[in-house]
Amino acid sequence: QVQLVESGGGLVQDGGSLTLSCTASGSILNINTMGWYRQAPGKQRELVAAITSGGSTNYADSVNGRFTISRDNAKNTVLLQMNSLKPEDTAVYYCYADIRTRARSWSYTKYWGQGPQVTVSS
Repeated sequence: QVQLVESGGGLVQDGGSLTLSCTASGSILNINTMGWYRQAPGKQRELVAAITSGGSTNYADSVNGRFTISRDNAKNTVLLQMNSLKPEDTAVYYCYADIRTRARSWSYTKYWGQGPQVTVSS
């Protein structure tokens, strides 16, 4: 069993900052890519940022320059530092990780966190 536990969501004013954290635990052999998606009401889920085990990153154009993704491989943790937040960043943010487990060692499986709400007020 693998769990992704997130923390750090909440309410912030326009221009404010929040940091989301996500930690994977369980029967993990190794983790490839970790990242964050978000879904706003009435919209499709979109990729916000991702980071490989080697540290390569990519960002959605809408957050590039404002958000920073990082990870601690030893702790199986990924962080999303969100600065200069805008009302349009309001969404449920889902952490994900591509994980190879002891029970399924031949391939990676995508696991998801529970999705904390981030609300940016204008």
